[in-house]
Amino acid sequence: MDAQGLKTSDFYFDLPEELIAQDPLEDRSSSRLLLLDKNTGKIRHEVFRNIADYLEAGDCLVLNNTKVLPARLLGIKEETGAAVEVLLLKRREADIWETLVKPGRKMKPGARLVFGDGALKAEVLDVVEEGNRLVRFTYQGIFEEVLDSLGEMPLPPYITHKLKDKNRYQTVYAKYDGSAAAPTAGLHFTEELLSKIEQKGIKLAYVTLHVGLGTFRPVKTDNILEHHMHSEYYQITDQAARTINEAKKSGHRVICVGTTSCRTIESAADKNGMLRECCGDTEIFIYPGYRFKVLDGLITNFHLPESTLVMLVSALAGRENVLGAYQEAIEERYRFFSFGDAMFII
Repeated sequence: MDAQGLKTSDFYFDLPEELIAQDPLEDRSSSRLLLLDKNTGKIRHEVFRNIADYLEAGDCLVLNNTKVLPARLLGIKEETGAAVEVLLLKRREADIWETLVKPGRKMKPGARLVFGDGALKAEVLDVVEEGNRLVRFTYQGIFEEVLDSLGEMPLPPYITHKLKDKNRYQTVYAKYDGSAAAPTAGLHFTEELLSKIEQKGIKLAYVTLHVGLGTFRPVKTDNILEHHMHSEYYQITDQAARTINEAKKSGHRVICVGTTSCRTIESAADKNGMLRECCGDTEIFIYPGYRFKVLDGLITNFHLPESTLVMLVSALAGRENVLGAYQEAIEERYRFFSFGDAMFII
């Protein structure tokens, strides 16, 4: 399908609110799994812990090992004592961060903020793109430790329940701090399941993409080609590149865990689908008509209507197949979004 003439409304579906998962399951791997054949649209229903049954020796799973920062800070405006909320988006340099501040209109350059009885302080330096604020933090000790004690996980707005355990919005293989949101497809894996997968002869390749909130921003243009993606930082090690290249060269499948892993390797691949050690920023926007250079299969969650993520999975499996699978998932009462169930496009 060509993207010319595709409208955002072509990716709409009606989702009952009660299917939005508010809490993670007790056992990560007990989520349901919908298997979708990208060529035929055929659907099967499974449990996530059995996913190894659908992987073959020599396949390569690509996982995003970014770590979510407890990036939501609740504090007060020093001058007035009014409540403020600051969400860390991207570190610009040392202690200067690009942030989303609420209430935004009153946060002019020079405004001073206080968090945790003064353990962390901040000053608004500038207003940048889309009304975001550049903020300089001051504190004693190590910033990450201060943030860990004061910050909350930046759960998406559709999750209204409070998270009891911070680690449940973190993959078991999270390693490098930097994300404002979790690569949620990876939340279904346990260490035991990953071990079982490796024992079967499936290779694991870890890449890093620090997920920004732009991933979840709604598409506000009627014509999808007019939508602008926000940039996100990624890194691919030499070891990961070699592992993925070997699978590709030997005719095995490269299967990404999550849209962020997919966007990382598709951004970095050369025209022959080969990777090398690299890092950079990506604004890649994948929608129907895109030709995948590396990816063969995708493990992903169920995404928001009219989102860039639904467009990405539609590029892989076809819009009609994807919307058909989503309709069946709704009828079968699958759980949607970050803490929801999973889909494996094969």
